[in-house]
Amino acid sequence: MNYIVFDLEWNQAPAGRCRPNPRIPFEILEIGAIKLNAHRKTIDEFHETIKPLVYREMNKQTQKIVHLDMKELQKSKTFSPAARHFLEWCGEDYIFVTWGPSDIFELQRNLEYYKIRYDFPKPLLYYDLQKLYSLSLEDGKKRPALQEAVEALGIPETKAFHGAYEDAWYTAEVMKKLNIKPVLEYKSVDYYHLPETKEEEIFLSFKTYDKYVSRAFDSKEEAMNDKTVTAIRCTKCGLPVLHRMKWFASATGNMYYALIQCPIHGNVKGKIRIRKTRGDRIFVVKTIKPATEKDVEELKARKEAVREKRHKRMEKEKAARKRRKTKTAAYNSNK
Repeated sequence: MNYIVFDLEWNQAPAGRCRPNPRIPFEILEIGAIKLNAHRKTIDEFHETIKPLVYREMNKQTQKIVHLDMKELQKSKTFSPAARHFLEWCGEDYIFVTWGPSDIFELQRNLEYYKIRYDFPKPLLYYDLQKLYSLSLEDGKKRPALQEAVEALGIPETKAFHGAYEDAWYTAEVMKKLNIKPVLEYKSVDYYHLPETKEEEIFLSFKTYDKYVSRAFDSKEEAMNDKTVTAIRCTKCGLPVLHRMKWFASATGNMYYALIQCPIHGNVKGKIRIRKTRGDRIFVVKTIKPATEKDVEELKARKEAVREKRHKRMEKEKAARKRRKTKTAAYNSNK
């Protein structure tokens, strides 16, 4: 199996009268890729610039980052032949590697906009090297910039950053330097094509946590009433557990947290992220992992903060109703 390490540069609607096309808010202008074999040795390279058809003017913020010229891009292939060339170049037995999750998502959105047939597996699993770098050398939560990782690993900066080929090359070099074997099990899940049925929902089990990706729901309420969404068991043994904290919402309502206690393996925490689909629906990403005493205290503090905020909001609403009632009474008495 080969690793396809790739990077994209894209444009968006320029400021002003040109509004974004909701079907393709980001138009790919450049594809760069490095093909590594199973031993992480470079065996081929790919680079294509792309003539834009949707946004013919460069967004000012994009122009500050990418090193692409609109006039020069007019000499390039359009997306369809460039993308078909890329997919053919990838071959058959490979897995994508990117720095962050955005490129996989935008590649598929552009492919669908231009009606280019592609046969990625479902679910589409890939390596987010930004996450693997953090799991290997940092706390697993931080998401450092590519240049930061390059500097930390002592990779010579012989190319400019923020070009698709250059960033793909640097990402491949980071992958070569990284002690990758201990974290190779931590594949990421692409969310562009979600499970369509309950039977297709995604369950992944890693050494340190379990992950679940749901089908789409019409509302948060519908999702949180689904037993599979809210199920939480010990990641190590699956035994029945004592619920220390049932699911409670964050202040924004887009996250939910829970805490259970396994009689053998101790505390286990759950986190649910409510995410929007490409339509007007929502889906759930749930992670379950062992909890330290620090995690337990943080969850307690988070729950108390939510309770306090809710209490203050209720008191504010109560005071507002009282003021409205007083004003109404005063108005009626002066008639």
